[in-house]
Amino acid sequence: MDKNGYKAYIGIGANLGDARAAVEQAITRLDGLPQTRLTAQSSLFRTAPIDAGGDDYVNAVAEINTGLAAENLLAALQQIELDFGRERPYRNAPRTLDLDLLLYADRQIDTPQLSVPHPRMTERAFVLLPLLQLDPFILIPGKGAAHQFAPQVADQLISKID
Repeated sequence: MDKNGYKAYIGIGANLGDARAAVEQAITRLDGLPQTRLTAQSSLFRTAPIDAGGDDYVNAVAEINTGLAAENLLAALQQIELDFGRERPYRNAPRTLDLDLLLYADRQIDTPQLSVPHPRMTERAFVLLPLLQLDPFILIPGKGAAHQFAPQVADQLISKID
């Protein structure tokens, strides 16, 4: 941790209701978390659901700097999801809002509550492309350069939203 806190990346997605507004409001909420400030945000992207049905998702990645411990940050993200009406009726269910802690500094965390780096981030275009937009040279702890995984997700449909 430097004097400003830990750099963390948050994956954001929604496909129920006004998904674009939910993603934009979530980014604003991240900037309002205690000991946290938004330092960058990707463009918004539209993607088809993976392993699920429902409407297309609106996705983005936010870079934050936070003094919160990873577990406390996760709890704050889950509270924001609840505030947006998030329910978890089944795996990969459509969502009013989904916030995933993708990276937390250069830490590797594996507890029953939290896995960082996010275990499927290298398999998802909706995570990799916005992340690479923020930092084309970003490293994923324990896995290497994020850009090396881009060819593996090239068949997943994703489009930038104007």
